[in-house]
Amino acid sequence: MFDIKLSKIENTSLTNEGSFLQTPFWCEFKAKHGWKYLRFEMSAKVPVERGSRDCEGGSCSTDQGHSQHEHSENQILEERTYEVSVLVRSFAKGLFSLAYIPLFPSLLYKCTSEEKIDSAFDSLESEQSVLIDETLVTPETQSIEFASFIAEIAGALKSYLPKNCICVRFDPAVEFGNPFDRDTFNYGLKVVSYADRLKLKKTRVDIQPPDSTQIDLTADEDEILNRMKSKWRYNIRLAEKKGVEIEKILGNDSNLSEKLDKFYELYKITSERDGIAIHPKSYYEDLLRSSAKEIADGKDVPQISLYLARHEEDYLGAIITLFSKTESIYLYGCSSNVKRNLMPNFLLQWTAMKDAKAYGSAYYDMYGMPPTDDENHPMHGLYLFKTGFGGKNIHRIGSWDVQLKAIYSLCTMAENLRAFWHKKVLKKIRGR
Repeated sequence: MFDIKLSKIENTSLTNEGSFLQTPFWCEFKAKHGWKYLRFEMSAKVPVERGSRDCEGGSCSTDQGHSQHEHSENQILEERTYEVSVLVRSFAKGLFSLAYIPLFPSLLYKCTSEEKIDSAFDSLESEQSVLIDETLVTPETQSIEFASFIAEIAGALKSYLPKNCICVRFDPAVEFGNPFDRDTFNYGLKVVSYADRLKLKKTRVDIQPPDSTQIDLTADEDEILNRMKSKWRYNIRLAEKKGVEIEKILGNDSNLSEKLDKFYELYKITSERDGIAIHPKSYYEDLLRSSAKEIADGKDVPQISLYLARHEEDYLGAIITLFSKTESIYLYGCSSNVKRNLMPNFLLQWTAMKDAKAYGSAYYDMYGMPPTDDENHPMHGLYLFKTGFGGKNIHRIGSWDVQLKAIYSLCTMAENLRAFWHKKVLKKIRGR
């Protein structure tokens, strides 16, 4: 359907385009920590955005000059080219492997605005119209083609992957403004997969956080502050007034090892308190040093920074961030159990946001929170903290697998049991 063609990119320069998870920098970093990676140039014939064509006969051209051809009575296809990174890892002492594609692909075309969809249905109900406009694109209609798209990508990749690869796992760059549209889209993927036997399955555990909030950094600092809840602005000023100081450390700073020790002490406290898994300290050190080295060599790669909040002799909190020209990400965070009344985490985030804005990032992604304001959710406090900074909530569709081997079901059953053990059983044993 999409006529997908792949060609390996053997020699790739480190670039800083798209999601950080798709950059060669991130691939090179993950290759030092148990993964292998492949990079491809991918071409595909995909549908043109419905309602945007102006054609005569069987072909037309867009402002971008792409060649377009009639695919069916209601569809026109254009050939697009993508660069895609694929991470591969072996598990169970080489028994099986898994291919992972983070933050790719995106939607084939944008969904119609909610206002236009509502207007169309209002007209139908008032009998002003007997048919819904075929150019309307809802999450349901979009999911029909998207399911086939990612299944076809997995099929095209199969010959490049290890023979024991059980699946291609996608974390698509597909996001919606509310959980309902996201869930509707995901339901559509499941229905299409079942009907068309695509072997496309929703994972029980998402790799990347599907729900987040993004703070717009294109406004001036006063406007960014004004969009926050008043209590958040107050807490930032309180931390400053009480003498909380923020230290910023880069990977080539002479005191990195000393400050990273402080960070890791806080992270172990947070891990024990909140029941979260953390990497070895060397992982974070390598991330910081790799970024600094590539930047020093003149490479266009994301800047990784460590921020520490200190009051007198006490370190109260820390975060690790990633800045690029397109996005800034709050990657990791931790805090102590003392002097929490000084609100160090509010000042940490505000300092990072100001630096991200100065760097040129368009937005600051809090990168992970519960999907809704549910008081019964165990991480409701995290939702309140992150959304209080005045960002736009986004809801991605999470991780999806395209099965390649029959052993897939057995392997994912073990994966689900492991996740259940760590997230449910251990927390109850530890009294959380």
